[in-house]
Amino acid sequence: MASSPFQFSTPVLTLLLSSPSLRKSPCLPFHPSLFSPPLTQKTLTFSTGTRAVSGSGKSPGLPFHPSLFSPPLTQKTLTFSTGTRAVSGSGKFCWRAKASMAGTTMEKGKGKVEVFDSKENLSVSLAKYTADLAAKFSKEKGSFIVVLSGGSLIKSLRKLVEPPYVDAIDWSTWHVFWVDERVVPKDHDDSNYKLAFDGFLSKVQILPGNVYAINDALSAEGAADDYETCLKHLLKSNVLSVSTATGFPKFDLMLLGMGPDGHVASLFPGHPLVKENEKWVTFIKDSPKPPPERITFTFPVINSSAHIALVICGAGKAGAVHSALGNSQNSDPLPVQMVSPEGELVWFLDKDAASKL
Repeated sequence: MASSPFQFSTPVLTLLLSSPSLRKSPCLPFHPSLFSPPLTQKTLTFSTGTRAVSGSGKSPGLPFHPSLFSPPLTQKTLTFSTGTRAVSGSGKFCWRAKASMAGTTMEKGKGKVEVFDSKENLSVSLAKYTADLAAKFSKEKGSFIVVLSGGSLIKSLRKLVEPPYVDAIDWSTWHVFWVDERVVPKDHDDSNYKLAFDGFLSKVQILPGNVYAINDALSAEGAADDYETCLKHLLKSNVLSVSTATGFPKFDLMLLGMGPDGHVASLFPGHPLVKENEKWVTFIKDSPKPPPERITFTFPVINSSAHIALVICGAGKAGAVHSALGNSQNSDPLPVQMVSPEGELVWFLDKDAASKL
């Protein structure tokens, strides 16, 4: 998956313009709108050394062929300095024009996988993805129902609290929930609410009444029952909708992280709760990761979502990512492998998390 540097075996520009045998090769069309900022009459320089000038009228195209490269291209990825990527296949090139954050897109089974060169570029893409969905759902139904998790996710959302998003998003349409929560006071350092408030909620104009935290005065069991009652009340008042396929509440976007062991929410490998299929919200008192008492959405609720973004960073999670997305066959799947929404699943990975793929 990692990009491999290639050098042209001959002076490319002369060969491209003069060789009749290459004139029928697939071309990469260049157009100002593919790039950020848009190109005008400036020269675009590839990291390979090839140059192309955009102008008015028709956009120039450069023919590419595996024989131009040394070593010849096979299933490698050629990366230009613009962030545009090309993948060679069986005699054909399939081009993907990417924005300046330079992510690699792959299709892996049930989900789309985006790999980014840095956490910064991942955050830029995640902000746009979230903002676009917020605008779509707000326009369609007047609200955007989003679910947060803990861990490093809030850091990955940091671009939403910066221009242009912080001022452009209609925050009044947002309703915010948590896929899981630690049963601790809201001002405790282990609280997912505190993490989200300090890094995100306190910096945007989401209505306080649209933020649904757990009742931290209750026991784990009581907090889980109370949160499920809250969801059912919101269904009756038409804040939430129900999945026609499953009968469970349906959220517009669920933003999930993953632990190094492959757990999502507070659903851990080998724990009986991963098989819970009736309750909407349940509790755990023996979490393998402290603090031990938590509440969590169950998989039927998680998988009733319209969109799920799995946001995973760091080399410490590369093993679980490989188990989930690699070719290995697990008789007992990791919880992250059980994430399968009704709608779209997108993996946002930094290069370290994807390093073993």
